[in-house]
Amino acid sequence: METEKKVVTLAYGCQMSERDAETLTQISREEGYMSSDDLATADLIIINTCCVRESAENKILGKIGELKRLKEKNPNLKIAISGCMVQQPGALERLQKRAPHIDIWAGTHNLHDFSALLHQAEQEGKAAEVWAEPKLTTESTPLAEKGKLQANVNIMYGCNNFCSYCIVPHVRGRERSRKPEEIIQEIKDLIASGCREVTLLGQNVNSYGKEFSPPYDFADLLHEVDQIPGVLRVRFVTSHPKDLSDKLIETVAKGKNLCEHFHLPIQAGSNFILERMNRKYTREYYISRVQRIREFMPKASITTDIIVGFPGETESDFEQTLDIINQVNYSHAFTFMYSKRSGTLAATMENQIPLDIKKRRLQRLMSLQNEKSLLWRQEMIGKTFEVLVEGPSKTNPDRLTGRTRGNELVVFSGSPDHIGSLVNLKITEAGTWTLVGEIETEK
Repeated sequence: METEKKVVTLAYGCQMSERDAETLTQISREEGYMSSDDLATADLIIINTCCVRESAENKILGKIGELKRLKEKNPNLKIAISGCMVQQPGALERLQKRAPHIDIWAGTHNLHDFSALLHQAEQEGKAAEVWAEPKLTTESTPLAEKGKLQANVNIMYGCNNFCSYCIVPHVRGRERSRKPEEIIQEIKDLIASGCREVTLLGQNVNSYGKEFSPPYDFADLLHEVDQIPGVLRVRFVTSHPKDLSDKLIETVAKGKNLCEHFHLPIQAGSNFILERMNRKYTREYYISRVQRIREFMPKASITTDIIVGFPGETESDFEQTLDIINQVNYSHAFTFMYSKRSGTLAATMENQIPLDIKKRRLQRLMSLQNEKSLLWRQEMIGKTFEVLVEGPSKTNPDRLTGRTRGNELVVFSGSPDHIGSLVNLKITEAGTWTLVGEIETEK
């Protein structure tokens, strides 16, 4: 009896990378592979990569090096590297020389054609293809693994913004929006398979549909998704502040299943730095958008991304970033030191900031935001929130975890029967990143 082949897929980076990894896994399953988590017994290992920061690339390169030992032990093992890191101009040749033990290389624009590369590698030993530009207007990809409680759904691909520090437009291409009917059908299929929460993905979801005629924008899509029977939660990332419309804010506020959580990257609090970053908005405009959200949803959760140590950033510029944190009251912030990316405008800018200064500023930023995050969650103590129960806690399997509509993680005691359902939890304790609650009533 022939043993079923196993595939292990590792994803690095953003939720779009995770969704791409799910696509690659599903394609492999359709080719006769069984999903696995055990690298040592795998017949096919796929790494979907990220190149937004140097630290991510270094981690990936380290993992690629580790896999060489598995290849030596099992010459029949196939290893595939895909995604943004491979898509960078000139990267394929450089990576192939560095890692000759890799069998398959694929860029971001041809992941849907992974089965052809897999067949080629099985027949010829090696396969590599990286399209310079997408050849399809929109890409239809296989559903994520069926039966999952939560799923990511791509609504668009690419980015037109060209922030001066960001490599994404160079590796994801220009913006392409999927047809609304394709997205709606994908979500209906996911719901039929047991999914209850979907996250709509795009580099800038707020610019969804700009190429459509007659007009149909992201707010229209959200409203339509909100009406799908069986959907309990709808989330979305990422929103570019310059395209956050009143119509979108009002749509979320009026929605039944649309979560009151906005991930709204500020990146810097100084207008001088924002201009150098090519963000196309000012701090004043950003604050006006936050105020508009609070006007319609006073308790909405707002999270952000912040970069410290961007070229030319002075102490005064940095202090303005700290001031933004004090003004906005973020529930959480993803904070990073500026990382030079080859091929971006910022990489060639003068006045690059020394590492020790970047580290010091990052520490100050994190300390302030941690204080704000703790205060935000402490204000939730004694109040009741609707929570979608996700499963056992990773740190204590005897307890369950779930998330509020504002994307706050809550740990509580409950029955496995609660998984996949909505419960009302009264918050009893609060930490910097996690809440503790107790069940009041089931919905």
